[in-house]
Amino acid sequence: MPGQAGSLIRVVIALLLVLAAVFAAAWFSRRMHGVGNARHSTLEVLAQLSLGPRERAVLVRVGSQQVLLGVASGNVRALHVLPEGAASANLAPPALETAQRLTFKAALLRSLGK
Repeated sequence: MPGQAGSLIRVVIALLLVLAAVFAAAWFSRRMHGVGNARHSTLEVLAQLSLGPRERAVLVRVGSQQVLLGVASGNVRALHVLPEGAASANLAPPALETAQRLTFKAALLRSLGK
């Protein structure tokens, strides 16, 4: 019996060490991930639009310029450089003012055609 208890204690200690190593690696990974993402970075992704299964259009701000990139598998091209005064506020999706004002009852009646 004492031999089994000793081996059980060794297994539990090994399991605790492995769990501690996993948590330490997760903590270290989070800390290192934040190192590269400085808030004063001059590169920022403003918007993305999927054009197909492997194609996207990406609007990126580089310094004070905005660049529209075409991204495909293994290929990235600058499609257009926007002027410095271009406002990215126009890229936001339109507000759903009518849907917000529309009550559930009215939306249900509309969908039923009444």
